[in-house]
Amino acid sequence: MGQVIIETKSLSKHYGRIKAVDGLNLKVCRGEVHGILGPNGSGKTTTLGIVLGVIRPLSGTYKWFGNEPSATDRRRIGSTLENPLFYPYLNASDNLKIIADIRDCPHDGIDDVLQTVGLSERKKSRFSTFSMGMKQRLAIAAAMLGDPEVLIFDEPTNGLDPQGIAEIRNLVRHIAANGKTILMASHLLDEVQKLCTHVTVLQHGRCLYSGSVGQFGHSEDVVEVSTDDNTGLKAILESWKGCYSAEEVQGRLHVKLNSGFSASSLNEYAFSNGHVLGHISLISKTLEQNFLDLLKNNL
Repeated sequence: MGQVIIETKSLSKHYGRIKAVDGLNLKVCRGEVHGILGPNGSGKTTTLGIVLGVIRPLSGTYKWFGNEPSATDRRRIGSTLENPLFYPYLNASDNLKIIADIRDCPHDGIDDVLQTVGLSERKKSRFSTFSMGMKQRLAIAAAMLGDPEVLIFDEPTNGLDPQGIAEIRNLVRHIAANGKTILMASHLLDEVQKLCTHVTVLQHGRCLYSGSVGQFGHSEDVVEVSTDDNTGLKAILESWKGCYSAEEVQGRLHVKLNSGFSASSLNEYAFSNGHVLGHISLISKTLEQNFLDLLKNNL
C-alpha cells in the first residue's frame, strides 16, 4: 500500500431525513484510479463535495496527504464537479486563463493541457460551439492546470455518446499512466471495470464494499458440476472440507469452494468417492453480478 492520499473517518451529511453520506470510511492511496460506484442518489457527488471543501459535513473528519485540509494541500488537487461550467462567449484558451488566474497558476501550462485533452486545434473556438464531449475534455484540462498530484472527476462520461465515452476513457487512462492519483464517481459498472484499479460501492451514503476491482469482480467463483446422480454427489460434497456450499440449479450443482481448493480438487474428490463428473466448469461472477447482489442484500 502506498501513501494515503485521502482518508475519511465516519463522514456524514444529512439533508433532513435523507442521509446523503452515512458514516463513510474511505481511503485512497497514491497511484490508484479509485472509483466511487453507486446508483443515482447514493452519495457520490456529496462525498466528493465534502472532501473538496465545498460541502460542510454534519460529522466525521477527512484528511488530505495525512494532514488536516488546508489551502496549501488543495493546490495539489484538481477537480471537476457535475456539469462543466465555462463562459460560453469565450474561447477555450481564454476560459482556461481565467481558471489559471483563480488557481494562481501560470498561463504557460495552458497549451500543454489543451494538447493532452486533444483540443489544441479548437483553443480559439468559443465554448458555446463545443460538443458535450469537448466540454468534458475542457473541464479535465482545467482540472489539470498547475500539474496537480490528484485529480477528482464527477461522472466524467455523463451524457456522452459512445464515441465521447471512449474518448474520455482513453484520456483518463493516459492521465493515470502518467502517475496521477484519480478519484472518480460513476454509476456505470462498465466504466469502473475498464478504468479503475479500486472501487468503493455506496448505497444510501453507506459503504458496502471498498477494495480492488479485481477482487470485487471475480470473487466467489462457483464450480458448476453434474453427474448421473446429482443427489448423491451433493451429499458427499457437503461433507467435504473443500465445499462451502452446494445447491442444485437447473439440473446441475453450483458449488462454492473454501479457500485453497480448486475445481481440480473437487473433481478428484468426487471421483475418489465413486462419482464421474459428466460436466465441470468454472463460473466467475462479473462485476455487475457482484454489484447487483450487494445492493440487493443491503436494501
